[in-house]
Amino acid sequence: MFSKFFVYLKLLRVTSWLKNVFVFVPLVFSKHLFDAAYFSEVLLGFIAFSFTSSLIYVLNDIVDAEKDKIHSEKKNRPIPSGQISKSEASIVLMILFFAVLFFSYLIRNDFVILLWAYVVINSAYTFYLKQVVIVDLFCIAAGFILRMIAGAVIISVYISNWLILTTIFISLFLAVMKRRVEIATSTNAVEQRTVLKDYSLSFIDQVSAITAGGVIICYALYTVAERTVLVFGTERLVFTTIFVVFGIFRYMFLVYKKNIGENVAEVIYSDPPMIINAMLFLLVAFYIIYI
Repeated sequence: MFSKFFVYLKLLRVTSWLKNVFVFVPLVFSKHLFDAAYFSEVLLGFIAFSFTSSLIYVLNDIVDAEKDKIHSEKKNRPIPSGQISKSEASIVLMILFFAVLFFSYLIRNDFVILLWAYVVINSAYTFYLKQVVIVDLFCIAAGFILRMIAGAVIISVYISNWLILTTIFISLFLAVMKRRVEIATSTNAVEQRTVLKDYSLSFIDQVSAITAGGVIICYALYTVAERTVLVFGTERLVFTTIFVVFGIFRYMFLVYKKNIGENVAEVIYSDPPMIINAMLFLLVAFYIIYI
């Protein structure tokens, strides 16, 4: 019984809920982290997005089950491996759908609109848009962007334009890195994902360089922006840029040299330097913003 339970957790991709921490970004940078009312609202939003992302993961796994069987790693997922049947997965899908509906009645309308926009975009991606070159990258990136904007909307706080731009670029960067690993590591990549025939490693490498640069520049400009300095009462946030630069470089190293990066959560969980860097960033940023 317990083994089956863990298989269902794997189907829900609980480890990928880490991506939903993007909803906490506005809370942290608006200096409301220790405001219980604000924190509880964002936590509810995090849970809602977690169930919603699992809804999309299960839908995607049902639709792509046959193609996943020929993928070196995805073939081990619960549905293509036969651990869970499509009919069982469909029941889970319906439960998740009603769970998202339930959350929709608990949370303010503007957040709910973004939540369902996430569902619509990713459903369209699952059934068609993943086959459209360039558009597929923006669909993947949209998920991260919607999470962050939703995190600001749920507590009605202002988001710096530079922070929005940083999120856009880091979202595109992660999407491009995902595609690069898919192309570099799979001998039958095109059979598994037809859009890959329209990409080449040289093109992907150029786009990754652009998006990586965009992340670093936009975040650096955010830290020294007049409004940022005014809100935090210090110019020291600029020192956190070094951790962002290291994180981007390390991620690129893992993708280019280790062919790791198709799953963002896997990189964060499994690479000690990334974990240490993330912790140092959080500690330094926390100290600068709150102490």
